Amino acid sequence: MYRFALFDLDGTLADRQSAFSEAVTGLCRAHALTPDVEQWLRTELVDRANAADFARLRDAFDLEVPTTQLWPEYVSLMAAAVTCRPEVLQGLARLRADAWTIGVITNGGSDIQRAKLAATGIADLVDGVAVSGDLEIRKPDRRLFELAAARCGVSLADGGWMIGDNPAGDIGGGHQAGLRTIWLRGRPWPDALSAAHHVVNDITDAITILLNETE
Repeated sequence: MYRFALFDLDGTLADRQSAFSEAVTGLCRAHALTPDVEQWLRTELVDRANAADFARLRDAFDLEVPTTQLWPEYVSLMAAAVTCRPEVLQGLARLRADAWTIGVITNGGSDIQRAKLAATGIADLVDGVAVSGDLEIRKPDRRLFELAAARCGVSLADGGWMIGDNPAGDIGGGHQAGLRTIWLRGRPWPDALSAAHHVVNDITDAITILLNETE
């Protein structure tokens, strides 16, 4: 098995949910936004966010502050709040030291996802990154996996691994891309989806599985 692994970002390597809550709170305080606006943000952006969402917000509530100001502020707040546990960063470093090629494949806007990668230090530990906003395609689309592999300097034809928490996007997409898969348990598992090769409760357990792999 080729030593190549793709990791999801939000909910896998990085804790998006706590950062999301902090960012929404900070944005609403900064602009004295009303509780109904805050609730809209928490509902509409719970899984992902992009600049178009803030255009919808502005239209829905007739806000005076422009979208071109709200979105960059939200990106900055998310980058400031997002975290990646030290043991996860250490695990990625161990994989690199063990001659693994590592990539990140993530759905979301290019600017906000790359800001998170830089802020957490993950960007310094991976060989390539593919964000759905780069091509306006999303996991499980195989083309995003092909882009991720190419940016890591490898080919999907050589095999490898996909690790993530989203059953359809990460595990289903990984299967379609010809990769072995490790699912980070949490979300409901669709009945029709083929099982992951491994199931773990913590991302560090997935890294341990990879480190124990032999040629």
